Amino acid sequence: MADLQPNPPAEPVGRDAALAEKSDAVCRMGSLMLTAGTGSYRVKAAMGRVAAALGIEQLEAQVSLTEIVATTRAQGAFRTQVLEVPVPVVNADRISALLRVSLRAAPGLTAAELHAQLDAVEAKARHYSHLAIVAGAAAACAAFAFLNNGRWQECLAAALAAGLGKGVQLALQRFRLNQLAVVGLAATAACLVYMLCASALAWLMPSAAHPLHEAAFTSAILFLVPGFPLLTAALDLARFDFTSGVSRLLYATMVTLAAALGAWLVAWTFGLTPAEIAPLDLAPAALFGLRALASLIGVFGFAITFNTPLRPALTASVIGMIANVARLTAMDASANPLLCAVAATILVGLLAGWASQRLPAPRIILSVPAVLIMIPGASTYRALVAMINRDSLNALSNASAALSVIVALAAGLAIARMLTDPAWTVANPTWTQMPTTRAQRILRNRARAEQRRQAARPSTTDDNGN
Repeated sequence: MADLQPNPPAEPVGRDAALAEKSDAVCRMGSLMLTAGTGSYRVKAAMGRVAAALGIEQLEAQVSLTEIVATTRAQGAFRTQVLEVPVPVVNADRISALLRVSLRAAPGLTAAELHAQLDAVEAKARHYSHLAIVAGAAAACAAFAFLNNGRWQECLAAALAAGLGKGVQLALQRFRLNQLAVVGLAATAACLVYMLCASALAWLMPSAAHPLHEAAFTSAILFLVPGFPLLTAALDLARFDFTSGVSRLLYATMVTLAAALGAWLVAWTFGLTPAEIAPLDLAPAALFGLRALASLIGVFGFAITFNTPLRPALTASVIGMIANVARLTAMDASANPLLCAVAATILVGLLAGWASQRLPAPRIILSVPAVLIMIPGASTYRALVAMINRDSLNALSNASAALSVIVALAAGLAIARMLTDPAWTVANPTWTQMPTTRAQRILRNRARAEQRRQAARPSTTDDNGN
């Protein structure tokens, strides 16, 4: 008689199915955060908070620009998922809404409830129309033109050119074309409009020797500067997250190169030279006031293009104005430009951290627009043009100047984050056991207060339930 073999234990199908359902919800949170344009750290932190609320014991995630690899563990089982997402398009309002969902997640949350909250976030319409976004880009580039020593003529031409270039970019995005091609065409269109404005001003002002400075056309394409990917790349690299940081840095470099190539074609056709513009001859008080106004308008314009809600957009504008005017004033007093950049972005980070607890809003949607006004876009463009023209000396000179300022800006943001976020002092945080921040406590207290108010409201139904 054959020996009877014991039956193998039944596969814990129910446990695995429950973990799969929770893991899908966690990965959906991560993919929405990533496609909204935020950095790897914030994506992992949001995934970790909702994972802990769902009962997942451990989360391990690897995030790049367009991919997420996540492993979830609970009750002795594990599940690994790989997601591929489109190239991020910055949506500050969605980042804020998703952050609120993750911060309010409490133990007992179910996957179905989380999916319902994410559905509501996805269904939310954008705050601004395409016309408002075009106007925001125009205002930001006009402000850039002034901060780059442009006169009213250059500011007007840069605004018109950037507005039309942004319109071209929005129109081409509907056809789902290659993003680099869209950027190149938008840059070409903006620069062509700038040259049309130059011709028009030369015709209207025949007595003026130079009605429009030819070097100021670089300000017309600064709406294409990939500020969010560039700064989030620097922050990810500061945490030694090379997978995300390097991919974002390469993406930002490619976008910048595509914009520079489109502008270079126009410059080569018309024989333009992207040299520096001489400083404006203005009284100190007038220069101070105009710089403050330009910084305020520039940051607000960028915030609008990122779909930032009005209150955070205005807050970011004030923060950017304070920090940038202080930086420029210190540089006028012969202070080291790199130290000024570090100090200015530390101030931005601290003010953004303070304001984010009171709006509430993620500090990244307050700090990035405020820092963008400080990015040396003109010198970056000059470096790329010199490289295309095989002018090695000018290419190295402008590239080193631009890169050193960008590194200084990123260093200031990283220092401010380390001073205010306890998780940044930990080399490898456990994503399901993130330190409780002040913003999280504020949001949870507000959620409890809202629940108490709703419970205290008198019922409007009658005895029949009507």
